[in-house]
Amino acid sequence: MHLLERIWLVGAGNMGGAMLRRWVGAGIDPAAITVIDPGSPAIPEGVRHCATPPAGERPTVLVLAVKPQQLHAVAPVLAPLVAGLPLLVSILAGVEVATLAAALGAETVVRAMPNLPVAIGKGVVGLTTPSDDAAARDAAEALMRPLGLVEWVPSEPLLDALTALAGCGPGFVFRFVDALAEAGAALGLPADQAQRLALATVEGSGLMAAAASESPAVLADRVASPGGSTREGLNVLDRGEALKRLLRETLAASARRNAEMAAEARK
Repeated sequence: MHLLERIWLVGAGNMGGAMLRRWVGAGIDPAAITVIDPGSPAIPEGVRHCATPPAGERPTVLVLAVKPQQLHAVAPVLAPLVAGLPLLVSILAGVEVATLAAALGAETVVRAMPNLPVAIGKGVVGLTTPSDDAAARDAAEALMRPLGLVEWVPSEPLLDALTALAGCGPGFVFRFVDALAEAGAALGLPADQAQRLALATVEGSGLMAAAASESPAVLADRVASPGGSTREGLNVLDRGEALKRLLRETLAASARRNAEMAAEARK
């Protein structure tokens, strides 16, 4: 049995919907996918939509994409239909494998943490599971590969760390772009022009860094001539490791919140 033969996607909101569109765009047969969502999500042509789980049917893989606080509402409905299922993939932030396994009874539970740019196929997806079932692991990775970079981590605490960096990271980058544009406007550039310049600068620099064989740290030093204007600006960011300290504190705060949500989900 091919594990991606019958996919149930429970929840097709912002992230679930983005994943769904990327799957269909990557060539997964829409007829193999059933969306279970009581709302009216926009779904690609050929994908079946049900408000509740279809009676008398059983998926080969269940992808859980509801809000974490909705788990205890959907689990009693889903559990009789998916107990013993070969693969459950959950994107519920902070909800641990043990909690998911107890609530739904799947054989293999894989936690996935996608970030926002998966919507354009340029995302990051962190995966973790205690299972060594190669078929289940391969199927989970195959589902996530159309979304961008897929990285496995060996434990849930490390998934929390990955979530703080990559899952929350787009929000931090957006804030940086906004601050860069505001700083340009403070020098006299029109605000709309400063924003265009900041966006293009971050986009181009990111693409360049991704394609380079050197580390971003080396690239930064390479563009900063001794005594030049870039070096003067870097001196401000580097003084007392100001930028590094700020980001360590930022990610630590996000990681702490991940741990708190995990504790709340166990109750």
